[in-house]
Amino acid sequence: MKLNELQQIHKLFFGHEEVARALGITLASARVAATRYARRGLLVRVKRNVYVQRERWNNASLEDKFQLANIAQVPSYISLTTALEHHGLTTQMQRDFIESVALMRTTQIQVKQTLFSYTKIAGQLYFGFQKKNDYFIATPEKALLDAVYLASLGRYALDFSALEPERLDQEVLAAMSEQFPARTRRLLLSHGYLSRA
Repeated sequence: MKLNELQQIHKLFFGHEEVARALGITLASARVAATRYARRGLLVRVKRNVYVQRERWNNASLEDKFQLANIAQVPSYISLTTALEHHGLTTQMQRDFIESVALMRTTQIQVKQTLFSYTKIAGQLYFGFQKKNDYFIATPEKALLDAVYLASLGRYALDFSALEPERLDQEVLAAMSEQFPARTRRLLLSHGYLSRA
């Protein structure tokens, strides 16, 4: 077993090419080795050709998992209650559950004890996120708008009572909301997030 050589890989995640280089084997052999190590629990498979060393996974920070969430489905960005919690805008606490908005499809990916949840959103609404460190996350206002939009469609349970809206930029929220359907703006208005003026 060449696990010591695998520990030369210092990246958060890696693929067959890095395994081949670290072990000095062919790409075909690296595919077999990575699959075998993942079955034995020595590597954690995030998706096809994306692996994390077990120790690195066990010690992963929330921001590491945000980065992995972005990689597990491309393109996507952290949003909804996960982003609202990260920005200090909700008292709701999520454990081992990371929500993202995506362009491709609505799906969930279970990796060990962590569930990565992806909700598809219309292409014209795929904006309002920023790169922070090595991951993409919705701005506070966009995280709220994504959640309210999906709630207005009956596709998301948003706990308005847990929100702490004083940290939101109301002008940014109002401007961004113009890109959303009228039902989203009506729901925002009914909860006091938009002015009637």
